[in-house]
Amino acid sequence: MRIEIHKGIIQALAAAILFGISTPMAKALVGATHPLILAGLLYLGSGLGLAAWRWLRRLPGKPVDTTPLLRQDLPWLAGTVLAGGVLAPALLMWGLQFTQGSTASLLLNLEGVLTALLAWFVFHENFDRRIALGMLLIVTAGALLSWQQLPIFGMAWGVLAIIGACLFWAVDNNLTRKISASDASQIAMIKGLAAGITNLALGSAAGGQVPGAGIVFAAGVLGLFGYGISLVLFILALRNLGSARTAAYFSIAPFAGAALALPLLGETPGILFWPASVLMGIGVWLHFSERHEHSHTHEPIRHAHRHVHDEHHQHSHASVRGGHDPHSHEHMHAPITHSHHHFPDMHHRHRH
Repeated sequence: MRIEIHKGIIQALAAAILFGISTPMAKALVGATHPLILAGLLYLGSGLGLAAWRWLRRLPGKPVDTTPLLRQDLPWLAGTVLAGGVLAPALLMWGLQFTQGSTASLLLNLEGVLTALLAWFVFHENFDRRIALGMLLIVTAGALLSWQQLPIFGMAWGVLAIIGACLFWAVDNNLTRKISASDASQIAMIKGLAAGITNLALGSAAGGQVPGAGIVFAAGVLGLFGYGISLVLFILALRNLGSARTAAYFSIAPFAGAALALPLLGETPGILFWPASVLMGIGVWLHFSERHEHSHTHEPIRHAHRHVHDEHHQHSHASVRGGHDPHSHEHMHAPITHSHHHFPDMHHRHRH
């Protein structure tokens, strides 16, 4: 279990870095085309790139042991596409037109806060005072950045648009958690293709034009890494850490984006930028250093996902497979009571 937690942390951090550096890069492309067209190109690059990778990994003819999406997953998937694939990126691309890339990058930390609030009070993930304090510091830092923008004509609307994008991504994150046991690359591919086509259609209807081949290629590559691969890693982290903790680790994304935006775009941060960065850093550290351990009981549950036969998976197989390698099939969890360090992953969504 400790290995799975460490793996989830690494996945969340890698996802954060990839997404964080994509924001100032997207800012550099904003003026080249309509915001909806750009959002569509980013997501389409994500979907097509992941589709190509899924096809290539099957070329040797060896079956890939994954857990595909099931019929009951489709409503959750549709919600993630609408909230995180259509509404959020459109608002972000629009907001970037009126906001500095470095400030926009730090404002994206609010996604983690909103994700946690929904996870705690709507989806009932556990939290304690340490986690709540960390989120409060991040909220305070975001408020400082927003206040810094208010005196500048037009900036407030950009800030509000980015906050709106964070809210829809927070909804997306919590809905994605519901299907995180399924094949992460399949989820990210479908979301990328659906969101890409939808945003391109909406952008064209709004009068936007597809830019030249160079911009299309740059947006596609940026989308593959910043949206596609980042989303795959994020889904894997959701599987191992739960929504709120994954969002907390993902909060380093704005720091990565801001660090790149300053030299790349030649921006000068305002006076509140650095204290806001310190507050966000302390808030994220409080999450990094959390340790959650107590006696808990696992209720019986039947589901399917990739697993090995660890302490949570003590079942027999009808086949000859020994179960030591990662494999996927539907299985039943028997009730068990024990104590160990854990996060609210797919096997630890109990009440406190």
